[in-house]
Amino acid sequence: MRSHQQPYEDFERIVEIDFLRATEAAALNTLPWIGRGEKEKADAAACDAIRGMFDLMNICGEVVIGEGIKDNAPGIFKGEHLGTWVPGSHKFDLALDPIDGTTNVSKGLPGSICCIAAASPEHDIGVSLKDVPTFYMMKLAYGLKVVRYMQRTGIETISILHPMEEIIPIVAKGLRKRVQDLTIVILDRPRHQKLVEAVRSTGATLRMISDGDITAAIAPSIADSGVDLYVGIGGAPEAVLAAAAIRCLGGDIQAMMWPRDSVEEQAVIQAGYRNELGKVFYAKDLAQGENIIFCATGISDNSLLRGVRVRGHTAITHSVLMRARSQTVRMIEAYHDLVHKTIHLRSTKGETSI
Repeated sequence: MRSHQQPYEDFERIVEIDFLRATEAAALNTLPWIGRGEKEKADAAACDAIRGMFDLMNICGEVVIGEGIKDNAPGIFKGEHLGTWVPGSHKFDLALDPIDGTTNVSKGLPGSICCIAAASPEHDIGVSLKDVPTFYMMKLAYGLKVVRYMQRTGIETISILHPMEEIIPIVAKGLRKRVQDLTIVILDRPRHQKLVEAVRSTGATLRMISDGDITAAIAPSIADSGVDLYVGIGGAPEAVLAAAAIRCLGGDIQAMMWPRDSVEEQAVIQAGYRNELGKVFYAKDLAQGENIIFCATGISDNSLLRGVRVRGHTAITHSVLMRARSQTVRMIEAYHDLVHKTIHLRSTKGETSI
């Protein structure tokens, strides 16, 4: 059982930089594996660095959404305890993806990040970060301007249940753009063939990505990201991580469970989720409350962040740190002197040179 938390009014403000250090460490520890064709070893390196950083943090962190389930890769799994769990330490529910875009890392391609969402439980909220029982969800993500347009008009609203041919013109109105000036991002998967055809039929610009749909779902809520809408079927844990970030940015995401086959559908029903199978979840449903922190560090370039740069003996990381309560977004560029820089790894139980 977790002990009583420390009597801080706003502990998230104190500890948030340590979450950021964890994603920075993961990105730096992944560097040797970029382009090496060994995504499991890259994932293991990121996990090692995250666990090592949490070993220094006086929190009671419980992983409610982990990584590595779909492909049996090394991961940080649901139910794992992170932090020192010293009596009196603050509680956090954690959702992690040590590398979103492991295939991209293994091939040396753009589109990979390390990210963490942390929610400090609130007395009137049972589950801060929803654990979705399906592996995949159908997603539709859009930014603050579209949200405000729908609130203002009250008539024209978009729904994940509607055809793309109806959604895209409404998004264009909300953004005050021509349809042909919109950029829609979709994961490049055979299952999206009809979706791709629908987007192309509208005349909007289509950008297909090979991996990394967390950043793709967040991108419409980031000014000047170049992405106006994200749609398609992707990982359910990634939907929750994206929702945590979107809660901090003011945009929204709609998501529905997408069982891969009848076997998974029956398993979901038997687990007691029959009534949720057809439900549309919004960002506030997937990431509840105000005590939400989201942070990410770019491993390779993506629509949200630049990747790690190495110049001589200096590594440059690019990260984002945000909070739902204040909707403050910090873009952080850090310079790490590799002559002196060390990372606290779980595997070595100590500081290790990069």
